[in-house]
Amino acid sequence: MKLTVIGGGGFRVPQIFAAISAGDAQLRVTELWLYDTSAERLDVIGNVLAQLVPALDRPPRVHTTTHLGDALDGADYVFSAIRIGGTAGRISDEHTALRLGVIGQETVGPGGLAYALRTVPHALRLAEQIAERAPGAWTINFTNPAGILTEAMRGVLGNRVVSICDTPIGLMRRAAGAVGQDPRDADFDYVGLNHLGWLRSLNVDGHDALPELLASDERLDGIEEARLFGFEWVRALGTIPNEYLFYYYQHREAMARLTGGEPTRGEYLDAQQSAFYRAAGETPERALELWDATRHERESSYMGESRPEDERYGRRAEDVEGGGYSEVALDLMTGLATGEASTMILGVGNDSRGSGELIVPQLSPEAVIEVPCTVDRDGVHPHRVAPLTGEMTGLMTTVKASEQLVLRALAEGSRELAWRAFANHPLVDSVAVARELVDAYCAATPEVGALLR
Repeated sequence: MKLTVIGGGGFRVPQIFAAISAGDAQLRVTELWLYDTSAERLDVIGNVLAQLVPALDRPPRVHTTTHLGDALDGADYVFSAIRIGGTAGRISDEHTALRLGVIGQETVGPGGLAYALRTVPHALRLAEQIAERAPGAWTINFTNPAGILTEAMRGVLGNRVVSICDTPIGLMRRAAGAVGQDPRDADFDYVGLNHLGWLRSLNVDGHDALPELLASDERLDGIEEARLFGFEWVRALGTIPNEYLFYYYQHREAMARLTGGEPTRGEYLDAQQSAFYRAAGETPERALELWDATRHERESSYMGESRPEDERYGRRAEDVEGGGYSEVALDLMTGLATGEASTMILGVGNDSRGSGELIVPQLSPEAVIEVPCTVDRDGVHPHRVAPLTGEMTGLMTTVKASEQLVLRALAEGSRELAWRAFANHPLVDSVAVARELVDAYCAATPEVGALLR
């Protein structure tokens, strides 16, 4: 079985390698192909993987290449984790927004829309190459902003492309653990978009344990998201939100943190990743040691601007450890390949249940949403979810409208539609600022500027 990683020189590739090499992994990957435009980064990650091999039970053969066709030919699964523009592009996205007084975050608000403008054309070209060279492959998208990118790629690949994110399933697992339940035995209701969603029920033996969980300070203290938003707010909502809703629910606090004089997340990662690749290139025999230390530091500081002061640069150990997105990807591939049914939260088309039934009737059929899905040899089967009501409906429909306007803007080459996309987003509070954002992002990325007339 051949697995291809697009963005194979990326920092988190060793986590995928370790997951598929585990002795208890039901999926047997025999060939791992890593494609990247940077031969230097491929060399570094190749050294990390080689040094991991002695501790692994069933490592696949690893191939690295800068030739996309070789990587894709005959692939059974394609994992997309690309970063168009690199960390420099992320830094530009962040600072452009912050200079204009709006949230500067990679996937949320104007930063996410800018990232989409830069990345969608490349994602579409990749989808076309997959359709030509590996037409039977399943494509797993982890490239951000995952919802927009997957929606674009579905126009080429249909239901054989889905997106994954580890934050929703991590939330569900923490909630199940807080009530003493094995997450594999829990039924649950979750609905949202990528980096915008809510856990709305947690059924154990036919009983919804979420109200009891919300009523207990002790149990809520074990859930990272509840500590982030405050117990009173999650009780008021009657749900537990995805952590990225921090930028919406606590916008003022987020802006204060982001403009407090510390490096942005992009700047932090640029410095950290550059130091790692440089040091691992100079001392290849230490590649694994350097990678492991860098990984722990990176995950401990994840979304630091959203956390209480005592957790900003040192998350609780139980929140850092875990399989993360590599485990979600492995579970997805295992279900598809072996038929061993597994339930997870995936980004799928709103019309993926078939027969004209929309999962969220308030959204268009092509909208990509995140909901619980059962995966088996017959494919990905989205669950029905409880009706979407109240303020959740308003936020989801508004944000999805902005995402779809961005896709229309790129398809039609319209800067005016891009302006409307930014102006419509709830985190952009001025149409004049929206126009400045679009013009600034077009100037920063000439490729985008040439597309949007």
